[in-house]
Amino acid sequence: MKANDLKSKVKEISLIISDVDGVLTDASIYIGADGIEFKKFSVEDGAGVAFARHASIDVALISGRYSPATEARAKELNIEHCYQGALNKIEAYDELCDIYSVTPKNIAYIGDGIIDLPVIEKSGLSFAPPNSHSLVKEAADVITTKSGGTGVLREVVEFLLNEQGRYSQVLESMREDVYKG
Repeated sequence: MKANDLKSKVKEISLIISDVDGVLTDASIYIGADGIEFKKFSVEDGAGVAFARHASIDVALISGRYSPATEARAKELNIEHCYQGALNKIEAYDELCDIYSVTPKNIAYIGDGIIDLPVIEKSGLSFAPPNSHSLVKEAADVITTKSGGTGVLREVVEFLLNEQGRYSQVLESMREDVYKG
């Protein structure tokens, strides 16, 4: 993608929608003998959500499978809209457009699997971690340097803020809030 095209797309972004497994996690699922599922999430993505919030960029999740661990992580991060078991991600995506009063050009989507292709293709800007399916990497506008489960969401937030020329301003705002608290 040409730099000018990317710059114009980045300016429009006000909502990040992310897949979960393979983006916020390394795609591993740990299931104990008792059937309880565990997932490993990166604290870096939690920082990314906080950073996005300070920048007035909303974050939502759409996962193809249901997981109590995903529900708990979304709640911990105060992510209000977390769709799970959404094999047809377009339905959840369109609902999020209505909820946030945005159009696809205002959405940055992060995905790694074939199930993500319809929303990647529909979104104004799309990202894929390097551990994504090859078709997803071909369709995405940007391939992150971080792999799934190692801070992809934070990287995307920082990328957007840098490209929008707001990184330093938002970082300073966060610092001020920390010192107040």
